[in-house]
Order: sequence, then structure tokens, then C-alpha cells
Amino acid sequence: MEKEIRDVVIIGTGPAGYTAAIYTGRANLKPLVIEGVQPGGQLMITTEIENFPGFPEGINGPELMSRMRQQAERFNAEFAYGSVVEADLSRSPFSLTLDDGREIVARSLIIATGANAKWLGIPSEDRYRGRGVSACATCDGFFFKECNVFVVGGGDTAMEEALYLTKFASKVTLVHRREEFRASKIMSLRAGKNPKIATILNVVVDEILGDGSKVTGIRLKDVRSGELIDHVCDGVFVAIGHAPNAGLFSGQLAIDDYGYIETKKSSTETSVQGVFACGDVQDYTYRQAVTAVGSGCMAAVDAERFLESIR
Repeated sequence: MEKEIRDVVIIGTGPAGYTAAIYTGRANLKPLVIEGVQPGGQLMITTEIENFPGFPEGINGPELMSRMRQQAERFNAEFAYGSVVEADLSRSPFSLTLDDGREIVARSLIIATGANAKWLGIPSEDRYRGRGVSACATCDGFFFKECNVFVVGGGDTAMEEALYLTKFASKVTLVHRREEFRASKIMSLRAGKNPKIATILNVVVDEILGDGSKVTGIRLKDVRSGELIDHVCDGVFVAIGHAPNAGLFSGQLAIDDYGYIETKKSSTETSVQGVFACGDVQDYTYRQAVTAVGSGCMAAVDAERFLESIR
């Protein structure tokens, strides 16, 4: 099979990938976008987005992603369904192999593969995801005004989620499987001093309870005695971390201790010249749709300037 040679290849189709496609397409670079196994990214399972600028009435995730894709197509971005299973970044131009055997050569590469929230892995969690179960307080906290919610986790992420939720919820309960939280001391103190936050330690989530349409409670299991205790609540926030989708580039790009692709300051350039990363695969701090869009724009501009420099 003859290899295709492209000026720009974008891997991933969340807000960052679509934005990079819009900008590189508009620059007449004819980008090829590899969609991945979940075109549209995490927002495809987000029911309502109320904090994305330009939509005062809110918009659901799939519709927003559909609009971004249409805009990229308007500027002649080409989409290829499938995943990259092998990437050789050892020399330029870069070589990519798709799961259908297709080989692509890219003069510049934009990685927008995102990150996935880590979940508990219980069936009831999937059943009520988007109906009371969430992994993003910043995204969904607004919907839990004057509600009783639980946050599962023991690190800084869990503390941050719990503190943020106190802006809306009437009560927030932190649950953790160990005797002590593993969060930093300052974050633990902040959570401990907040009168809205309660804690339950030495427990794991056995089941998320609901009436078929929404969450109504949570069943916790004491790790010492095995006792099961049901608690009434309106929502459950899972805050046990995120897993960036950067494994394909391990050993080829600089990746930090948490698995995120490292980029240079005020840039999306990675440790390999001509390779850029944007969105949640390199953002361990914000992880918002709007910040992903911003970094997608940056990656497109960086790629365009790189191509100009090698012509």
C-alpha cells in the first residue's frame, strides 16, 4: 500500500483536535484527522454544557462536537475513522500506521488524544453516568444546587472537587478507602475546615443506587468489617484521577510522572521538533473544553509556523 504524505496529521477529535483541524484547514494545509475509537472525545457523553462561551442557553456535548466537526469540514479537513496503532517519531517526516493497515507520513503531527477519567468499574456507575454520576465538578457542579453529594477519592483532585462542590451543594461527603487521605496537607486542611464537608474513611463504593432515571443513594462497604451501609444522596462524583492517552508515544516523547506529554513553555511543541500536543493529553491542570480549544488553536499555529520554517 502506497504511503500518503500529509503536511498535517491530527490525532484525536475532541475540542482540541477539532479546533486544530479548523485552524489548519483554514490555513489551507489540508489536515488529515484520525478520529480514534470515540470521535468527539469525552464531550460525547456530556449531557449539558453551560460554561462554553457563546451558548447562553447551554448546549449538549454531542451537538457541540458535531458543530465543530462541520466547521472543520467546511475548511476541507479530511477525517479518517480508526486509531493509530504505531507511530515512528524517530525521524522526520513521521510515520504512522492505522489499525486498518493504512500508512501515513506526516511532516507535522498534532496529538490531541485527550485523557480519560478513571472510574470505579462498577455497573451502576455506568448506568447513572450523566444522571447523577460525574467525574468533573467544574463541569456538572452547577446542577447540584442545594443537593447532598458524595465525592470518591483521597488525593488533591478529590479535595478540589469537594471544595468546589460546596459552592452549590448543601452537603459534600468525601469517602476514601484508606485510614488517611493521601492529599497534600494544605488541601486536607482546607477540606477539613469547611463546614459543608464530611468524611467517611475505610470504605469503598459497593454500588450506586438509583430509581432508574437518577441517583438516589450510595452503598458503601467497610473495608475492615465488610459491613454494607446505604446513604441517601443526589449525586456521586468520582475523583480518583485521569489517565492521559499518551501510551503510544512512550519512549519517543518526553512524558511527565503522571503520564502527560510535556510541552515547552508558552508553546505546544513537544520534545520532538514538528510534533505538537494539545488538550487534555498535555493539560493536567485545567482539563476544560474551552482550554482544550485554546491549546488546539495554539498547536495549529505552531504547526503552520513549523511547516513554513522547513519549506
